[in-house]
Amino acid sequence: MRKLIAGINMTIDGFCDHTGIIPDEEIHHHYADLLNESDVILYGRITYQLMQFWQPLVKNPTGEKSMDDFAIAMDKIQKIVFSHTIYNTDWDSAKLANQPIEDMVQELKQQSGKDILVGSRSLILQLLNRNLIDEFQLCIHPVIAGSGLPLFENIDHRNILKLIKTKIFSGGAVILYYESTNK
Repeated sequence: MRKLIAGINMTIDGFCDHTGIIPDEEIHHHYADLLNESDVILYGRITYQLMQFWQPLVKNPTGEKSMDDFAIAMDKIQKIVFSHTIYNTDWDSAKLANQPIEDMVQELKQQSGKDILVGSRSLILQLLNRNLIDEFQLCIHPVIAGSGLPLFENIDHRNILKLIKTKIFSGGAVILYYESTNK
């Protein structure tokens, strides 16, 4: 059975804001490796549209190896987009979900293959409330945003996590790897 991993960047004060963090070469390499080690990533509309930034970099590389490698990994991984407002994707490796998220995740977990990623705050909250997340990879950046979208809000039950490892980046970001014990 495949594992569902929720991976997200956040500030020290718990906000998810891609404009508030400063990803460096090391962070890009880490996430390119994570994408290459997985089969599929689940996105909501907003995050999917943010990630489309990487699509043109495959044909027109920046010359910055870590960004270009990340763009290639992002282009390659299958993306499933959950949205009620877009009706097609313009990315060959992306498709719209054709069933509710809980059903889709249960089906994907039963298939053979590499891990499944979820990278949208809204989907992480939905899947957390359904006890479907096996592992959290929270990349905490050394930034205090002061405001924004908090990662954990509207959670309908207590979740106990077990710290299984950490990774410290030279720029000060830290990834906390947690296993869900609510299974």
